[in-house]
Amino acid sequence: MKIVIDDRIPYIQGVFEPYAEVVYTPGAKIDSLMVKDADALIIRTRTKCDKALLDGSSVKIIATATIGFDHIDRDYCEGQGIVWQNAPGCNSWSVAQYMATVLSLLYLEKNIDVEGKTIGVVGVGNVGDKVAKYASLLGMNVLLNDPPLERAGDPRNFVSLEEIQKQSDIITFHVPLTMEGEDATFHLVNEQFLSECEKKPIMCNTCRGEVFDTSAVVKSFDDGRIADLVVDCWEFEPNIHSVLLEKAWVATPHIAGYSRDGKAMGTAMSVTTIAEHFGLPIKNWWPVTIEEPENDKIDLDGLDAREALWTAIYHSYNIKNEVKLLKKSPDTFEQQRGEYPLRREFTAYYISSKDDSVVKILSNMNFQVSEL
Repeated sequence: MKIVIDDRIPYIQGVFEPYAEVVYTPGAKIDSLMVKDADALIIRTRTKCDKALLDGSSVKIIATATIGFDHIDRDYCEGQGIVWQNAPGCNSWSVAQYMATVLSLLYLEKNIDVEGKTIGVVGVGNVGDKVAKYASLLGMNVLLNDPPLERAGDPRNFVSLEEIQKQSDIITFHVPLTMEGEDATFHLVNEQFLSECEKKPIMCNTCRGEVFDTSAVVKSFDDGRIADLVVDCWEFEPNIHSVLLEKAWVATPHIAGYSRDGKAMGTAMSVTTIAEHFGLPIKNWWPVTIEEPENDKIDLDGLDAREALWTAIYHSYNIKNEVKLLKKSPDTFEQQRGEYPLRREFTAYYISSKDDSVVKILSNMNFQVSEL
């Protein structure tokens, strides 16, 4: 058996070697010759799995260690009997951490506390649900919009997109890329959408670059209809739009979901997919160790409650380092993703505080509590 694996997928080396020939290579360099005699692929979003890659190959199953799967031509694969599986929810806490860090940065850099402000969460699946939870814990009014879930009978209190546009101080998108149909998300944020936003919101894209119509977003920002831009996902990656990059307050190279915890989960889910398909004796696999952060203790004594919350969140993730690097060197977009530094989620950090309200909120956000 032969398995081709994207060499940027962490913790996976050595897992399948007892059972298969394993080839590791950059995801963008996986080609039809390489997969012709492969039985399985384990990939990320940089490998386009379509007829051009797979025609005439012996590939039986594709596992992508990512939430997204628009890089897989599902119709073609299903028509050829090729099984595919993504890793739903694997990095959802990582994206929620990213968004919480953006909220902390509003306070630390702009002296804006989001308590009492309204956030519109468009798409409340695995990721959006966690973003909404964190926002609520931090004292925000949360509006949820997800027409497919609403039609499916999800009991949560949903609002229309128009209500999001009317009430939101911040709008954040956590939707899949859908090109057509009543739930199409391609260029969802277009000139019309932005013209109907009433409160000059902060616009955040951590899902798919194509959800933003880049030219419309830039024009609306220039026209003063957008307060700030948070952009992690870009149209035309890795050739990102230089003007949008310049105008974005927070600009990062598609790494919102790149915590080591999220990567480990994506890898584990892919390993399970392949092992179960071929009946391999690999059960409940998890990396032996995930690297620990350098400073996992956060002392919050002496800080008022709100400052303590923002300090703890930002301690776990200094997002400004990534913003500076991308703005300085956008041509190394792919390198910045491939060489992304260690980031652990809140659960890897220990907070200490005598303020019970702070402890309650941060523990509900998955921080560990140190004994005083």
